[in-house]
Amino acid sequence: MDKVIEIVAFDQEWITLIKMAKKLGISLEEVRQFLNSASTKSYV
Repeated sequence: MDKVIEIVAFDQEWITLIKMAKKLGISLEEVRQFLNSASTKSYV
């Protein structure tokens, strides 16, 4: 049986963002909702 090695790279800025949000009491779901709402808005 062959072994599969998966390499996962994380963006350090995203990790820092999530850690800061957690310290401020902002849930991962709230961050997700914010990012989803921000991506649907047009800033013209």
